[in-house]
Amino acid sequence: MIWKILYRGPLSSCNYSCDYCPFAKTKNTRAELLDDKQKLKRFVEWIKDRKENVEILFAPWGEALIRNYYQEAMTELSHLPNVKNVTIQTNLTCDTKWMSKVNKNTFSLWTTFHPSQISLEKFTEKCKELDDLNVRYSVGFVALKEDISILQKLRSLINEDVYIWANAYKRVPNYYTQSEIETIKKVDPLFDINNKFHPSKGKDCSAGNTSFSVDGDGNITRCNFIKGQITNIYSSAFEKHLKPRKCINKTCHCYIGYIHLKELQLENTYQSIWGRIPVEFRRKIKS
Repeated sequence: MIWKILYRGPLSSCNYSCDYCPFAKTKNTRAELLDDKQKLKRFVEWIKDRKENVEILFAPWGEALIRNYYQEAMTELSHLPNVKNVTIQTNLTCDTKWMSKVNKNTFSLWTTFHPSQISLEKFTEKCKELDDLNVRYSVGFVALKEDISILQKLRSLINEDVYIWANAYKRVPNYYTQSEIETIKKVDPLFDINNKFHPSKGKDCSAGNTSFSVDGDGNITRCNFIKGQITNIYSSAFEKHLKPRKCINKTCHCYIGYIHLKELQLENTYQSIWGRIPVEFRRKIKS
């Protein structure tokens, strides 16, 4: 068994100013960053003490990899024998040289391109740095109608072994025409899976059993979309609170949620669930 853990500490600062994001151009105080650092360190130490195999996704409210302590945590975790995969969501603005020290077999990046914040040329240059470092990663962004052409350009400039995902814009019903859907699928063949609200109520889900979300204090919730603390990872015998559960939400529409729905069997589609890297885009790690 492998635990799939989503970690989100108190960090809430970002160096981007996307107009849809509440954390755009926010800054944490030194005290807040120290608190986040200490909580991250405690989480890493907890992982080191566990015998269970784990896959970890860091999904911060902001950009974490511009912080040295996240780089150090990712590097350390990648070399632990019980960590099978460690991934972080990032806008890729950080320096990449430190990644030369990570374990390339377990380390991966979920990178997001923000067209309003960085040029396509500069972003793809960063991607080439990852290629040179032999780092596994995926690339994507919100597929607004006006950005579909950018999606196509991105595909032409990125290593063909790298998967590009398109997050469907679901705030408007029937947002895409069939022609637009087919155009997007030429870049992201898995777009149909993301472009829907999956019926989930009463269905089997691994959330709260073999997958769970953890905050900076160690509190566990089933997933990012079902609140209510189950237990705390720092309490004794916390694993006794993990058990099979059925979803209580009517639908599940976000990747980090529906990947846990058992009927979708997406573990057969993705070789790295947290890295959002499909099997067909598996990159061979150079020894």
